[in-house]
Amino acid sequence: MKKLLIILSVIVLMIVSCGKTKTDTAETSPIYINLGPEPKTIDPTLNSLNMASCYIHHAFEGLTKIDSNNNVKAGMAESWSVSDDGLTYTFNIRKNAKWSDGKPVTAKDFEYSWKRAVNPNTAAEYSYMIEIVKNAREINEGTMDYDSLAVKAIDDHTFEVTLANPASYFLDFIASTGVFFPVRQDIIEKYGDEWTLKPETYIGNGPYKMIERLADEKIVFDINTNYYAQNEQIPPEIDFILMSDPNTAIAGIRSGNIHFSALEPPSAEIESLKDSGYITNNDAIGTFYIEMNITNAAFKDKRVRQALALAIDRKYIVENVTKGGQIPAGAFVPPAVKGEEIKFREETTNYIDTDNYAANIEKAKSLMAEAGYPNGQNYPVIELKVSPGIYVLVGEAIQQMWKENLNVNVSLVQEEFPITLQSLLEKDYQMARMGWTGDYNDPMTMLDIMISYGGVNHTGFSNAQYDNLILSAKQNKDNSLRMNYMKEAEAILLDEMPIIPLYYRTDSFIKDPKLKGVVLNPLGRHRFNYAYME
Repeated sequence: MKKLLIILSVIVLMIVSCGKTKTDTAETSPIYINLGPEPKTIDPTLNSLNMASCYIHHAFEGLTKIDSNNNVKAGMAESWSVSDDGLTYTFNIRKNAKWSDGKPVTAKDFEYSWKRAVNPNTAAEYSYMIEIVKNAREINEGTMDYDSLAVKAIDDHTFEVTLANPASYFLDFIASTGVFFPVRQDIIEKYGDEWTLKPETYIGNGPYKMIERLADEKIVFDINTNYYAQNEQIPPEIDFILMSDPNTAIAGIRSGNIHFSALEPPSAEIESLKDSGYITNNDAIGTFYIEMNITNAAFKDKRVRQALALAIDRKYIVENVTKGGQIPAGAFVPPAVKGEEIKFREETTNYIDTDNYAANIEKAKSLMAEAGYPNGQNYPVIELKVSPGIYVLVGEAIQQMWKENLNVNVSLVQEEFPITLQSLLEKDYQMARMGWTGDYNDPMTMLDIMISYGGVNHTGFSNAQYDNLILSAKQNKDNSLRMNYMKEAEAILLDEMPIIPLYYRTDSFIKDPKLKGVVLNPLGRHRFNYAYME
């Protein structure tokens, strides 16, 4: 009898094992993800960094959301209506929308959060993005009170938004940009800036909730059982491992201790990683560039800025340094961005000829001489801040190019990007590597960040004509006119050259081949709530 029971037990186990789905397997299998080092903030209102938004998108949700196919669908709002003039949106909040502590999500939460974003006391870098809403621009300029923002909780389940101008990308915008996500007024008023640092106070309304946070080590999420679609989430736990060394990440991937890393793999390792199936690529809407503090004496003359831009061999960098399929950048708006009829980049010009480096060098030398620095004479040593990893190699390549071609000496400073970001905010820097990934598929997502009062413009660049063109593009419903205004704006930006475009973003990630279901997003809002180990 015992022998028969043992045989039956084995058969049952075999049947259960063979019948397991990916969800069954995931029920006992946390996934381990590395997005980089300790984030500067994971407050949806205050964050401006692309990778930090990945944490936020797991813990919070806006009125609309991005699904597993990167399409926009209903989120906290189960439905909405739009006025005939395209200006007023009325959102109907789900009756079963709850925070992770079980309290209901209401329209008042959205009203508070959006007004918090434009409250000058909040000092949100993304406050200018709210300018899609009526009165936000005036609030940012200081001519109206933040409470005048044209958003209103009609009742607990009805949220009304009036736009400054019709915007075809509005629903996409609020799905992907954290500054439009709700946050809890009672939590923030009680705990202040500390509210994001502990599981018991990091209360969200998204599919996952924080259960552990150790500074510089890890942030751990598990499924939010109060989320209306909790059954759609696959991994029971997501451990975000905080580290900045790609070599350590590679070792973790190979040993099975990490399943995915967003760190740029060292160029020397790329071929080996590809051969082993550890590399996955994703085309992104973004550009890597160098920001210059043009209030600094070394960069006040735009001819110097133009010369430095021309003296970089972008083709060499993408072919021999980054090696990740990136495209040399001859402008700021990347090739994947939509234009009037085709792609924006195809409808306008490139401002740097990335195929004619020899001619660029001659022009750069001439510009330096015109600025009073022939062959680099009397030009000071300049400092370039770079992040660890591939950016150091890119910085070294640029350092050598400027020395050989312009006789300009560069001191490289290697530091973690959150530290660099603080220097940028305080304008306590000369040059720094920077990157921007768009929030929606329109040229405005790139060009808007360089307005004079934009929170991501750390350069000191302030051009009234540029600002007016961006404003005109925002206010005009005619798509052809919008595109023309933005083409003119980009031409001004690339003539003034407060930033030096390097290459358009193509991301290479290090991933365990057994990890399936990762949703890579062209806007950088990558999702792991459908991921599982095969």
